[in-house]
Amino acid sequence: MIKSGKALTLADIARLAGVSTGTVSRALAGKSVVNAETRKRVVEIADQHGFKPNLMARRLRTQRTGVIGIAVPLGHERRQHLSDPFFLTMLGHLADAITERGYDILLSRIVPNDVDWLDTIVRSGTFDGLLLIGQSDQVDAIEAVARTYHPLVAWGSETPGQVHCVVGVDNFAGGRMAADRLIARGCRHLAFMGEVRTAELIARYHGVCAAAAAAGLAAPVQLGTHLSSDVMGEEIAANLDEVEGVVDGIAAASDVIATRTVAMLSERGVSVPRQIAVTGFDDLPFAAQAAIGLTTIRQDFVAGADAMIERLFARMAGDETDSLQMAPELIVRDSA
Repeated sequence: MIKSGKALTLADIARLAGVSTGTVSRALAGKSVVNAETRKRVVEIADQHGFKPNLMARRLRTQRTGVIGIAVPLGHERRQHLSDPFFLTMLGHLADAITERGYDILLSRIVPNDVDWLDTIVRSGTFDGLLLIGQSDQVDAIEAVARTYHPLVAWGSETPGQVHCVVGVDNFAGGRMAADRLIARGCRHLAFMGEVRTAELIARYHGVCAAAAAAGLAAPVQLGTHLSSDVMGEEIAANLDEVEGVVDGIAAASDVIATRTVAMLSERGVSVPRQIAVTGFDDLPFAAQAAIGLTTIRQDFVAGADAMIERLFARMAGDETDSLQMAPELIVRDSA
């Protein structure tokens, strides 16, 4: 007999069910090796007595934490926040996919202060696998860790000979697609509104340059613009002061930059797209909802998040996985 008020153990449940403690453990874990009738009886007894499995002990036995880490490295943009629409969109899709697999999430916004930041994180033992939203300017640090730490997948750009697994869109093709759209509209003096310190944005800029060169146009003006909301507006305004009346087509590095640019042009009495056409990159939800709908390059975040999760769990199981570069899609709206 079990005394009232006493916390039950696996052995207690086993005695009540007339099975071994191992069978109880497997039944409560939902293992198919336990027949359905026995599993049902064990679960009912556990529920009747308010039994709660010791998750910490289980994790120690299995060497699993039941947690997936998600880190956002911000070496290039230290003032950027997780409230950025791009991060929120990616986090939402990743979180849904992870929790549907029964895992918890450990989220970190990382401003790297030394070259060992990623090594420190993965050696903490607090998660079973790690997803990186973006590579920032930390490709060397990611590469160094990926040589010995297998369950790691990043969102970003793939480069020849790269060790770490990455999922992302073909940013070069996307940049070229945006510029081709501007050129097809008759734009002849192009600018790229964005910084070029990360692999993804560098590739987008090079794509714009390639499209201009193929059309026999001058190289686009590169207008440095941070992704941090606290300085973005001021920088866009200064950039427009520099090129207004000269540039007739702007390929922005992101939808956020593009939307702010369109708004500022409108405030200045500049007609978009008649006087200056503008494209974005991402196709975030707000891109279709603006007063002037944003022509942009679509990244399939749902497919991308699913691909990251599939590759991460395969790597957690010890399998090898290839990187994936998805094809971008031009979404034509009002701005270009």
